[in-house]
Amino acid sequence: MMDYGLPLAWATIIGFGVMMYVILDGFDLGIGILFLFAKKPEHKDIMMNTIVPVWDGNETWLVLGGSALFAAFPKAYAIILPALYFPIIIFLFGLILRGISFEFRFKVKKWQWIWDFSFAFGAIIATFMQGIILGRFVEGFPLLAGKYIDPTYTWFTPFSIMTGIALICGYALLGATWLIIKVEGELQEWCRITAFWLGASVLFFIIIVSIWTPLAQPAIAERWFSWPNIIYLSPVPIYTFILVVTFYWSLIKKHEYLPFISSIGLFILSYLGLGISLWPYIVPRVMTIWEAASPPETQIFVMTGVIFLIPIILIYTIHAYWVFRGKVKYKDSYYE
Repeated sequence: MMDYGLPLAWATIIGFGVMMYVILDGFDLGIGILFLFAKKPEHKDIMMNTIVPVWDGNETWLVLGGSALFAAFPKAYAIILPALYFPIIIFLFGLILRGISFEFRFKVKKWQWIWDFSFAFGAIIATFMQGIILGRFVEGFPLLAGKYIDPTYTWFTPFSIMTGIALICGYALLGATWLIIKVEGELQEWCRITAFWLGASVLFFIIIVSIWTPLAQPAIAERWFSWPNIIYLSPVPIYTFILVVTFYWSLIKKHEYLPFISSIGLFILSYLGLGISLWPYIVPRVMTIWEAASPPETQIFVMTGVIFLIPIILIYTIHAYWVFRGKVKYKDSYYE
């Protein structure tokens, strides 16, 4: 029972960490994606200031997820990382470029346009590569004797390109709805209009992925459309439809928090749908979480640290958002 339960617990921890990263770093990457489309320079200042106090803390969850994968599922780590080295490197480059832009944009007024572009480009390339990684993970990896065997750029496929574009739209939606909460006036109205069209694009990609994935992966089609699974899993698309309706209703009624909450709900349901499609594999259709798990002694040893670490991360994350709650004005700056 212990050997069965520990990998399940670790899969839950990694899944939770990745989901927290997607939500929290998703909206600040989304602001970067929208950055160059802002109409006025002061709008750009406000947009950046809404995330300056929290952006680096949001990335803590990425570190947690990657470290937990290495500790708890080393066999999966040894397959996934070599298969995705190149997109991961570009993804990290995008995050670094964005981080540098935070520091220099407010200090180098003469060349501020360079750091505006760097901030947006870093966010776009980081998001696109996350989508590439996701798409390639869903498609699976060519293996021989448990090792990745294809050094070519097989991660760059039509499906992974589509998921990359989809994630750009999704993160931009999170960014726009976050700004609805944090800003006022003309910028807030622009964010509402932008969120309206981004919501439509996200819904379009949800439909495309929901059709494409089962057609390309018979096992996934069997999981969703066989009897009685089709009944048990029907709440996922039903709740997705309800959230879409709630999202657009909240935009029309000019609610501030509900569009962001609805957008997060769409991400959570999409993430849940992915989990249902791939369960119990950590390397799709090749290796389950139990086959990839490290020895129980290793999992228990690392778990003793994680059970203290996760509450600490949650506490300081909640504290940071509470301290910096409320609207952000043009003159507000955390770098002045």
